[in-house]
Order: sequence, then C-alpha cells, then structure tokens
Amino acid sequence: MSAFPQTHGHTLPTTLNGPQRAAVLYLNGPCLVLAGAGSGKTRVITQKIAYLLRECAYTARQIVALTFTNKAAREMSERVRELVEPRMAKGLTISTFHSLGLRFLREEAQAVGLKPSFSIVDATDALAIVQELLATTDKARLREVQQTISLWKNALMDPDAADKSASTPGQAEAARIYRSYDATLQAYQSVDFDDLIRLPTLLLMRDETVRARWQARVKYLLVDEYQDTNVCQYRLMQALVGDRAMFTAVGDDDQAIYAWRGATVENLTQLSSDYPSLELIKLEQNYRSVQRILSAANQVISHNPNVFNKKLWSDLGHGEPIRVTAMDNDQAEAESIAMRISAERFERQAQWRDFAILYRSNQQARIVEQSLRNLRIPYTISGGQSFFDKTEIRDVLAYLRLLANDDDDPAFIRAVTTPKRGVGQSTLQTLGQFAGERQLSLFASVFEIGPTERLAARQLEPLQVFATYIQRLQQEAARPDGGPAAGEALTGMLEAIQYERYLYDSCEERQAATRWQNVMELVAWLKRKADEDGMRLLDLAQHVALVTMLERGDDEEPDAVKLSTLHAAKGLEYPHVFLIGVEEGLLPHLGREEDENDGPDAAETLVQRVQEERRLMYVGITRAKRSLHISWCKKRRRAREDLIREPSRFIAEMGEGAASTGPADEMAGLSPKARLDMLKGLLAKKTS
Repeated sequence: MSAFPQTHGHTLPTTLNGPQRAAVLYLNGPCLVLAGAGSGKTRVITQKIAYLLRECAYTARQIVALTFTNKAAREMSERVRELVEPRMAKGLTISTFHSLGLRFLREEAQAVGLKPSFSIVDATDALAIVQELLATTDKARLREVQQTISLWKNALMDPDAADKSASTPGQAEAARIYRSYDATLQAYQSVDFDDLIRLPTLLLMRDETVRARWQARVKYLLVDEYQDTNVCQYRLMQALVGDRAMFTAVGDDDQAIYAWRGATVENLTQLSSDYPSLELIKLEQNYRSVQRILSAANQVISHNPNVFNKKLWSDLGHGEPIRVTAMDNDQAEAESIAMRISAERFERQAQWRDFAILYRSNQQARIVEQSLRNLRIPYTISGGQSFFDKTEIRDVLAYLRLLANDDDDPAFIRAVTTPKRGVGQSTLQTLGQFAGERQLSLFASVFEIGPTERLAARQLEPLQVFATYIQRLQQEAARPDGGPAAGEALTGMLEAIQYERYLYDSCEERQAATRWQNVMELVAWLKRKADEDGMRLLDLAQHVALVTMLERGDDEEPDAVKLSTLHAAKGLEYPHVFLIGVEEGLLPHLGREEDENDGPDAAETLVQRVQEERRLMYVGITRAKRSLHISWCKKRRRAREDLIREPSRFIAEMGEGAASTGPADEMAGLSPKARLDMLKGLLAKKTS
C-alpha cells in the first residue's frame, strides 16, 4: 500500500474517461499505462502530478517526471502549473533523462571523479575525438564506431565488457577505440551525452549512501515515452524508486521506433517480470483521428507480435477514404503533392500549417522543397541538420564560447585544433591529465604546465601562442569602453586565425565557398544582434550560449506546411498528412545491402528490422487527424539511374481502410513541358 494518504479524487475533471481516471488514481505500487497514439497520455501524467500534490500529501520536491525532449518537459510543466497553485508546484522536477543526469552529476561530481565544472562533449565534438583515435576520414566508419560505443554505454558495458563481446574485427577495433575514448574524456574532465545517464546509474548501483539519499528525495516517479528507454535508463529508474517502487510508466509498444539508438521495447515486458504486482491500464480511446485512419493503423500493427493487445478506437466519425496513389517517379510525386496541397487548402478553407508531408529519409525532402517553392507554398522542415549544427558555424562559435568562459574545455579543444596549429591528440592528452590532477581548465593549464617539462618545447609553443591570443581578445573585450565593436572584432578574429584560407585548404572549392558563405551569414547575424541590442563582443560571446536555442524559434508555429522525417514527427499531429515514398526498400527501409550478411542472426535481425519499420509506418498513419494520402513511385531516381520500385507491403497490410485508391497521379504521362504549363496555370490562378 502507498505510504501516503489517498482520497477519492473528487476534484478530478469529469472529462477524464474511465481508464484515464484509473491511471491517475492508482497509487498502490508500480503502474504501467499502455497509452495508444492520441489517447491523452500527457493529460494522464499531468493530472496525476496534480492529484499527488493536491490530495495525496506529496510535496513538489518529492515528485520527478522524466521524458525525452525539452519540448515535452516544457509542455508538461506548463500544464501542471495550470492545474495547481504556483506555490504547490515549486520545486517540482519535470525534465529529460539527460537534464536529471546532469543535475545529479553536478551534485555528485566528486564521487564519479569529476570536477564540478566538468564539460559536456556533444556528438560532433565526440566524433572529432573518435576520428583522431581512429585516424580515418571514412565518415560512415566513424559514425558506426561512435554509434557502437554509444550502444555499449547505453547497455552499461564498460570497455572490458565491450572487448569480451566483440565478435568481428570491426567490433574489436571499436572496443579498442572505446577504451581510449573513455580515457580521453576522463583526461579532459568531460562527459558525453550517454555518460549523463550512465555515470549516475553506475554510481547509484554501487554506492548505497548515494542511493539512499536519492531514493529519499524521489518519492514518486513518472516516466513518459517509456518504450523509448534503453537498459541504462531502466536501471536508473529502478535505482531511483528502490523497493517502494512508487512509479507510473507511460508508453506504447506500437510506437517503439528507436532501437537504433539503444531503446529496447523489451523494457515493457521486463517491467511485468521485475514487478509482479504491476498494475496494467490500457488507454485505447483516441482523441485525435477519425476511425478509418485508426482502423488502418490497427490493421498494420496487428502484423507485429504483440505482448499487450490493444486496439485504438475513436468517436470522431468514420472519416474520408485513405488515398493511395502510384506515381510515375519522385519528381511527379513531389509536384503532384504540392498541387494537391494548394488545391486542398482552398477547397477545405484550411491553413498551410494544417498539412504535413512525412517521409522515411531526409534525402526525400530536397525534391519536395523545390516543388513547394515553385508554387510559392511556405514550409518548415524538421529532422534535418540545423544551421547551428554545421561544422563551420560550430568552429567559429567555439572561439566565442571560449572568450566568454575559458573553462569551457570542449570549446578550447575545438578552437585550438581548428585551424590546425600543430596541437595533436597526445599534446592534448598530456595537458588534460595535468588539468585533471591540478583541477584546472585546459586553458588555465597552458600557463601552468610549462615548468613541469611534461611537454616538449615544440608542443608547448603553439599552445601558448593560442592561449595568449585568446587572452588578448578577452582583455580587449573587457576594456571599460567595451573594446572594438563586435562586428569589427569578429571579422578581425576570423582574419587572425585565417579561417577562410583554412576552409579552402581543407575542402574542395565549391564546398569551401558554401561554408565560408555560412560563416559570413553568421557574422552578419551576430553584427545585427550586436547593433540592435548595443552588445559588445563579451556580451555577444555570453549570448552565444543561447544561440543554438534560437533556431527552435518561438513555440508559435508559422503558417507553413510541415516537412518532417517519420522519426521527428513522433508526438505531433496534423489535420491532413501526406505520407510519401511508401515503397519496398524505403519504408520498410532495410539498410544497406552489404549489411545483409548470411550469418545465423541475419534472418532474425531482418525480421526485427521489418517490425520496427512497421511501427514507424504506424506512427506515420496516426499523425493524421482527418485525411491521409499515401503515395509510392514506380521509379525512383538514385545516383543518376532510375530504380524500379514496388509498393510497400504495409499498404496491403492497411486492409480495407486503404482499399480506395485516390485518383491517379494528375501528371501521369505528361511531358515535362506540359507539367510545367499545368503548374504555371495553377500559380496564375493562385495569384489572380
């Protein structure tokens, strides 16, 4: 029984349905809420938090809710604050797993051998370390090794365990790199994203005092998107709840689409065996989509083995037929969809933001973007690389981050090695070890390590030249008059480090020009920011810490068609969805042919891959509220050749719901000139 008093929840909103209400009120131990797409899971979590606070004598500090994205955490916090008085919610933790891990490590840094001002290495900086250790420029191999290390960390395997489990020469090499990579991070007093969860979990598992302290703080735990947890996150959750096991996990086995990231859908079944008294509550009423869309989704997912059988239903009406259209090729597909959206917006009296185009792979977006631009249809794109993730932008920002905070070790590493100035991995490792021993930043260590003679003169000199230059910039920026104008100082810095020349030396000409253009765009943006807000270089450098948040923009979605990968669309919904490229080899995407070895595990791996792709199709279908259009191409252009394609097996699996194929492609059989005339006619009609 719960250690806290319970009431009968008379203040719960009457709009909660029976299973939602049961999920909110259940407090007799561990609870799994199996929440189908659009069934109101966020509502259940936020109402349960409000119920715990208002009626069950829990204080905000005793409740922790974990999710996977900052957006979801923000949305939950806002909803809870609408349900309870502000003072009641003070001290409540609603965060991502990674944010909680970071908070934990800041408090327990010493216990895991870190200084409190440790740095976080992001995926790009981590890849640079792997590249240095692997000594290759083969991007696919680098990503593969990085991914393998990440999966090992998420499975709580240390380098020794990884070494033992390696069954191929490639894995053996990855295990060797993992050992050096780990040592490098320790020397830099840094952690990567996986460590933010792994290190707290390992400490909680081995240190009884720390475990008791945190279990006393976390009296009730709620976990959102539970099907996306990996082994490490599950162990963290278990360590936080202890034997009392007061938690609610909310998830959907049919939306488990992150196996490639280490998430394991088995965590759902594991709960039942680890917690025999687990209460299972299913949310099957969908508040998002018409029944026809849900029937198609149910039909598709029924082809996967199912531990917990559930069927989505809705009372929003039967809905219009799902249209399935065969297109001649991807060009025709893109143009046809642009025309159809343009026409439907007018016919349905809808807004642009009511439409979404979803696809399996980012490469499908380019041709669609062109067609939308041709018809002057506004769009936004998600799931692709943002401006601030580009290598050249990160290079320049590293200098500004270092100006603002010379304790930022990853910024120091990036800036001191870009452009190349004779500072290699072994120099940085020695500097990192020295910094760790003295509890100093890498930057400060440059000025202290000289007399120890741990670095040869030729290693020390480029470090000192660099650090002195940064100091000079800092002094100029800190002058009482604010030093030179930010724009001027930035341009001067780029000239001093000869960044443009570095780009042309290290890339082919066209790529270098594009990258330099991006840098100029960044500089212009920063200059504008400095002028508008009267910022000097130091203000700007401190402001840069927030820069990466800027592309997230306001939460106010612009009136534009949304283009998104299926992975990035999870959790979102749109009145009208166009799901494109639903073909064998693309959805399901079965990996590269060279991956399909004939080993004993190959057949099983393929079956699992198809099951995961089927869940991805299910996610795509259930994004649609009112109408769903599915298209596939008879031919698709790949590297200058036309490949013959077949419709995806998932279309047939949708059953009756998708039997009514829409009208044939309006452009089928038309010459490129006739197609262009048709588009021009439509455009003229729009602008008249």
